[in-house]
Amino acid sequence: MDKNIAGVTIQVNEEGYLTNFQQWNKEIGTALAQEANVDMGARHWDVIIYLQTEFKNDVPLSIRKIGKSGVVDIKEFYQLFPIAPLKTASKIAGIPKPASCI
Repeated sequence: MDKNIAGVTIQVNEEGYLTNFQQWNKEIGTALAQEANVDMGARHWDVIIYLQTEFKNDVPLSIRKIGKSGVVDIKEFYQLFPIAPLKTASKIAGIPKPASCI
C-alpha cells in the first residue's frame, strides 16, 4: 500500500515496513523514526547502517547478532530503540521485519 512520508509516496506492507528498499533515503528514515518517537543521533545511524549492510548481504538479523556486532551492545541497543528495538530499527532502516521478530 502507499504511504506518504517526508513528502514522498513509498510502498509499505500492512505493518508499515518498506516493501522496496530502493525507496529508502535518510529523510524517509528520519521521518519513520519520528513516527516511532525515536530521536535519531549518530549512534542510531551507526545501527541503521549496520542493519542495512547485513540486509544487503542476506544475513539474518537477531538481537543476539546485533549484540555481537561490535557496533552496539544489547543494553545500548535497547536504550537507542526502547520499544521493540529490532522491529523499530528495521522499520527505520527500510528493511523487512526480521524473521526473528514476532
